[in-house]
Amino acid sequence: MARNKQRDRAAAAASVVETVDGGLAELIPDRERPRAWTLLIDGAPQSHVDLDDPAHLSFEYQRRLGHIADLVAPPNKPLQVVHLGGGAFTLARYVAATRPRSTQQIVELDGALVQLVRRELPLDTGARIRVRSTDARAGLAKVQDGWADLVVADVFSGARTPAHLTSAEFLAEVRRVLRPGGFYAANLADGPPLTHLRGQIATAASVFPELALSADPTVLRGRRFGNAVLLASDRELPVAELTRRVATDPHPGRVEHGRALADFAGGAAPVTDASAKPSPVPPASVFR
Repeated sequence: MARNKQRDRAAAAASVVETVDGGLAELIPDRERPRAWTLLIDGAPQSHVDLDDPAHLSFEYQRRLGHIADLVAPPNKPLQVVHLGGGAFTLARYVAATRPRSTQQIVELDGALVQLVRRELPLDTGARIRVRSTDARAGLAKVQDGWADLVVADVFSGARTPAHLTSAEFLAEVRRVLRPGGFYAANLADGPPLTHLRGQIATAASVFPELALSADPTVLRGRRFGNAVLLASDRELPVAELTRRVATDPHPGRVEHGRALADFAGGAAPVTDASAKPSPVPPASVFR
């Protein structure tokens, strides 16, 4: 017991706590990995980074995003990626490690958070990663047509996705930026009765012809609040391989696509800029 208390005190002493634009940021050291950290904003876990092994993805949703990055192109082929929402730059580090010579842009509104991450969790100097401190949609508007192989949306403000990043107009901008055959991946959060998630599926279906959704089965059944990763493209998706990878994760998930996904959406209407709302507030129990 005494040894556990000493370890807890050592971890607390090594933590980094700093106020950023989005609230109170905490970098908590991982007790099992010497140079790994978890980023929290106002108590909500945002990212996990292992500086010694950037290809290690700890969070369930980050692993699912990593699978998508793996499948967008043949192994080792460099990618051009836009990350909307930076966090601790976890997925950008993953792409840089698994696909050397990739060119990436991170758009993160919280400039103070960007400075904190750059200082405490520095990027590899050889990584071709540019970071812009601006609104995600404004930053996306500056990316040229057909530039990206992959656009990743993982934007949360106060644990909620801002309304202007949930609409068909926003997704039309995403599709403009993607080259033919490119992938769009979004980290979505919702709980029962899954109104937000169903609306996001309907919205993506109004812009992209091919969709798939991966999540924990309990989330898909509306039994608890959690994350779901949406994949969209203008080409046929590697559903079988994505399903295999998601099913064999440490926390196995399920992939829905085609008719099953359309049935899951249940006739929800696409979201427009005029009707858009932020994603729902997570229950306090989610972060305990």
